[in-house]
Amino acid sequence: MDPRPILLVTQYDGGRFAGWQRQPAARTVQGEMEAVLTRLCGTPMTAVGAGRTDAGVHAHGQGVGVRVPAKWTPPALRRAMNALLPDDIWVAAAHQMTADFHPRRSATARRYGYRVGTDDSANSPFRRRYEWAVRHPLDASALHGEADAVIGEHVFRAFAVAHTAPAHDHHRCVIHHAAWVPRDGGWVFDVQANRFLHHMVRFLVGTMIDVAQGRRPRGTTARLLTATENAETSAPAPARGLSLRAVSYPATCYAPSE
Repeated sequence: MDPRPILLVTQYDGGRFAGWQRQPAARTVQGEMEAVLTRLCGTPMTAVGAGRTDAGVHAHGQGVGVRVPAKWTPPALRRAMNALLPDDIWVAAAHQMTADFHPRRSATARRYGYRVGTDDSANSPFRRRYEWAVRHPLDASALHGEADAVIGEHVFRAFAVAHTAPAHDHHRCVIHHAAWVPRDGGWVFDVQANRFLHHMVRFLVGTMIDVAQGRRPRGTTARLLTATENAETSAPAPARGLSLRAVSYPATCYAPSE
């Protein structure tokens, strides 16, 4: 029988991983998931992610596509994987998908959240693994103004690691939503787009925080959207505050219930 395409909505704590992508001599999320899938299916298996999160970056909703023997229903595969996966990876949901589904190419949007802590407790060991503790007060109106500047379609060449995209890549992204949301003890930068470049969210956060702390003038983010390189961009925010929150797919990618 043809293999069954399944989407695994996966969560992981990125602190002990060298990122999503399989590496020969490092612990990665893809490597751990493929090891479990291979054990369950009795043959080498591939897990394809919707995005390649970097070392230290977390996920609350990474889209992972697998094609497994037809005997595996989504609920059964989810139960079996969660019984064998290490405790820093968890499959939150599993869905049967259509034959032409691809976890990366079929995605219409990805949503990230970046947590910034502004109170003294942000330095607690129970928080500092998952947020960036900043020492100086943040100007809320500056945060909102810088976030507003990125909404829409722009070239984000200044907010990407140089030479990590193909030479022909236009570095153009469509930002559907971008906002700094207050929370107890700090802020969350909530951003959704059709695509993201390497380190893009972290570069945006680093620059916006510099503006909100008065180290750079307001309007810096908008000005950098016209830059052709990242020489003037602020240093990227630490990886630990970033999480891939969700990946969106069209309803037509989900197979009808059996």
